[in-house]
Amino acid sequence: MVTRPTPPLPYAIADDLRARIITGRLQVDERLPSEAQLAAHYRVSTPTLRNALAVLQGEGLIEKIQGKGNFVRRRLHQVTYVGGGHMAIDRDVARATLRVKVRITKTLARGGLSSLLKVPLHSPLTELLCVGYEGDSPHSLIRFYVPRDLAPVNPRAELSCWGSVEATLAEARPALADTQETVNARLPTRSEAATLRISTALAILAITRVSTDITGRVAEAAHLVLPGDRSNALFTTHRMTTERPAQR
Repeated sequence: MVTRPTPPLPYAIADDLRARIITGRLQVDERLPSEAQLAAHYRVSTPTLRNALAVLQGEGLIEKIQGKGNFVRRRLHQVTYVGGGHMAIDRDVARATLRVKVRITKTLARGGLSSLLKVPLHSPLTELLCVGYEGDSPHSLIRFYVPRDLAPVNPRAELSCWGSVEATLAEARPALADTQETVNARLPTRSEAATLRISTALAILAITRVSTDITGRVAEAAHLVLPGDRSNALFTTHRMTTERPAQR
């Protein structure tokens, strides 16, 4: 008789909670018992219980809202980054549920920002912190860094889509001529995880974008962060074709 190995405690707990979510015993938007209550119920330490919750967060089944607790999450819609700062979401999502919150602060070019924007250290910059939401759930995070003289004067604090953010930035600078993007996967910082309500163990899609305007000046640099459980990147290459001369 072959016996199956017992899964480690965090995965066993995650299996039980997952089954309760899938079968409807735990409903969408329902708050889970507190971590202390769950740890006592499963007779494990709090760190072990948190490891189990991290598994479910990584699967997109629950989300932790700071100061409120862990909640069963609604079905996650896929976010597709198509390049050039443009993002698309599943077609069945009502446009009315999508919005972008913008926070604007003044900062200085330090470290990597100085290199990205090709400006001297401590040059004045404007940072636009933009968080995209589907309903009340965050799905994407972008930090735009713009030379202060190219920054929009009075952008709105909440916009309907990323296109509105791009249009607002375009009003204050010359047209863009070139954009370079670097894509990599990594773990989120604690700040990024808290903003996107994801586990620090969930990989993210991180994109660094640098845009140059028609005068040759770097007009903006952006850091994009997309949760790995519901995002992908799509890049399309258009190739020029020439007709071969007809053979005689």
